[in-house]
Amino acid sequence: MVAKSNKVKELFTVKKIAIPLVIGIGVAFYFLRSGTDWAEFNKIHWGGRFFIGILVALLMMVLRDVAYMYRIRMLTDKQISWRNSFDVIMLWEFSSAVTPGAVGGAGVAVFFLNKEGLSVGKSTAMVMTTALLDELFYVFTVPLVILFIGTQNLFPIELQKEIFGIVLNVKGIFIVGYCFTLLLSLIIIYGIFINPNGFKNLLVKLFKWKLFRKWEHKVVKIGDDIITTSTELRNKSFSFWTKAFLATLFAWTARFWVVNFLILAFIPVSDHMLIYGRQLVMWIIMFISPTPGGTGIAEFAFKGFLAEFTPIGLAGLLAVLWRFLSYYPYLFIGAIVIPKWIKRVYS
Repeated sequence: MVAKSNKVKELFTVKKIAIPLVIGIGVAFYFLRSGTDWAEFNKIHWGGRFFIGILVALLMMVLRDVAYMYRIRMLTDKQISWRNSFDVIMLWEFSSAVTPGAVGGAGVAVFFLNKEGLSVGKSTAMVMTTALLDELFYVFTVPLVILFIGTQNLFPIELQKEIFGIVLNVKGIFIVGYCFTLLLSLIIIYGIFINPNGFKNLLVKLFKWKLFRKWEHKVVKIGDDIITTSTELRNKSFSFWTKAFLATLFAWTARFWVVNFLILAFIPVSDHMLIYGRQLVMWIIMFISPTPGGTGIAEFAFKGFLAEFTPIGLAGLLAVLWRFLSYYPYLFIGAIVIPKWIKRVYS
């Protein structure tokens, strides 16, 4: 038991927490020192709107996590209690916070669920289902938001990034990211619900090529996981999928509306939907960030996309507050939950 416990602790070393903290402290210092006009800060009216806005922003974070807890309980047919689902979600968020956006905490989440008593196959199915639901939320939400606000004001800044030798601006990056998300969703749907065996065989054939052969055994495992997931999910009812998607909708909407209420705490907001739309674009930028949890990139993206909605000279301050509300708590909560969780699941 000691050996297994030590192996788990290796996943959550001090270094993993220290890296995003050091980057975050450096970025926060930069924004507070050179990106904040403290003369404007002194003009803030500390009235009821400020405290209500901050309180509701915190409430959005709580609703986000409760929605995730409800979703994981429902997906596992309530095999995990509310108390244990809290541990799973906090550890999952912690894993996401200490890894780059494109990596996320999904791989470790299979391990968490397995240690909560689910089989490896069912744990894999649950993690793949949550990934699919998250992707579908984005795929369906983006067109709806664009229908309301259009694209004229959706891309306010000129950022450039080189991808495969092609220089793209923000709009280009967003289109590529959205198309990738849509393609990934379609691949998962095909693999799980239409032809899991054929999809596994296709993957195995592709990775028999000399260029990819060293990953062949991993692809076989992925193919087996997809078949297992298909068996778990293909006979689920319409009610099951409706509840799962609504929980996903609540979780992600609450996550994005933290920013809306944070800005509202400082000044009146006339266009909440545009702020929401800008965040959908920001999410793609953060997703491709190489830093843990998008640390550093997220703050600069916030200032670039949302500065016009914030008090003049205070966009840097709000970017720091946003991250302290929505990101850093998971580093500390995870560090507290980890030893207790290890003790519980290995006892």
